[in-house]
Amino acid sequence: MDTQAIYSLFSRFRLERMRRFLTEYRPSSETTILDLGGFSAFWRHSGVDSQIIVLQLEGAEDLPAGTPANIRSIAGDGCDLREHADQSFDLVFSNSVIEHVGDLERQQSFAREALRVGRSVWVQTPAWEFPVEPHLLTPFIHWFPQSTYERLIPLSVWGLLRNAEERAAWSRHVRARLISAREMRAMFPGARLITERFCGLPKSHIAYLPAGDRRRS
Repeated sequence: MDTQAIYSLFSRFRLERMRRFLTEYRPSSETTILDLGGFSAFWRHSGVDSQIIVLQLEGAEDLPAGTPANIRSIAGDGCDLREHADQSFDLVFSNSVIEHVGDLERQQSFAREALRVGRSVWVQTPAWEFPVEPHLLTPFIHWFPQSTYERLIPLSVWGLLRNAEERAAWSRHVRARLISAREMRAMFPGARLITERFCGLPKSHIAYLPAGDRRRS
């Protein structure tokens, strides 16, 4: 399997998604953005000059020299943002993170906190409906019960391409609970559900709640 080609395809999807985000939301230099679980590199190469805070569960990033002054990094848990006031950010943004935060209850907490602290919300996650699990590069594995899914990680394409030490170091980062369109609608009531497709199949879901929609609700 040409994993390099697969990751190149994923990069193309991310670029297309960013173009769509910039078209839909149009952030300005005055926009305040809280990125839940992202990385500063994503924003350094995005061309976005908004006031961006990147929140990481593992701790604040050691930002490299030359990082623009509009990008900051802090430690925090996206499922518990009690240190941030209601609607204290123009936008809460998250890309392929909510599926990694834990069980359904923690995913629901993540969604509630995003909706609470953001006047607008843009949260993306891989689609449960797509037959290939994108983190493990393996068909159908995510359609098993979660306990079975986790036991199968070493036997996935991802697991078989790594030694035991690499699997132990990275298994937490690839372990995920993928989310269906129905669950996304329930977690983000009132949000628009944007579904990206590949070969006609749902590949990714985005919950997008513009501030204007929130004011009308």
